[in-house]
Amino acid sequence: MAFVQSVTLRERGVRLEPLALSHEAGLAAAAADGELWKLRITSVPEPQDTRAYIETALQMREEGHRFAFAVVEDATGRVLGSTSYHDILPAVRRVEIGWTWYAKSVQRSHVNTTAKLLMMGHAFDTLQCHVVGWRTDNFNFASQRAIERLGAKKDGVIRGHAPRRDGTIRDTVMYSMRAGEWPEARAQLLYLLGRHATA
Repeated sequence: MAFVQSVTLRERGVRLEPLALSHEAGLAAAAADGELWKLRITSVPEPQDTRAYIETALQMREEGHRFAFAVVEDATGRVLGSTSYHDILPAVRRVEIGWTWYAKSVQRSHVNTTAKLLMMGHAFDTLQCHVVGWRTDNFNFASQRAIERLGAKKDGVIRGHAPRRDGTIRDTVMYSMRAGEWPEARAQLLYLLGRHATA
């Protein structure tokens, strides 16, 4: 049995549902909102590559390495982006959260914070993970700030770690959170979401 089972998570108007081929058009539209594939530090698919992007994610799910979600606006069904559990290690009860991107129009909104609250809650409370990790490009400063706002701790930098889409080699910044740190992190995320709702 797979460590991460098929599940749909929802809160505050955001729904995370297992990524499927039926999300192809919505995912392509989300990527086109801001032409996100032009950013050298992301893995967002170009419109013509969206189906292959989903097929790769589904293959990785089958192999047990990654479980990708479509991030959906609950009220309308509009696909806002995608995020995944990856580098899933059942033996040590560890997952990482990544492959995350959103349409430009919903960036800096409550969507990412809500999605992370759902995924971290599921990882720590349901899957009983000991550790949740994140990794990002050393030049993706916005992503690093966002991960740090979650309460994750910087573990270090793996130099010369992975190729970027433009052929250059990136250094990867690694972060993690242990289960004992989750209650305080959850309280902070709920506080931030509460502030957003009253803004």
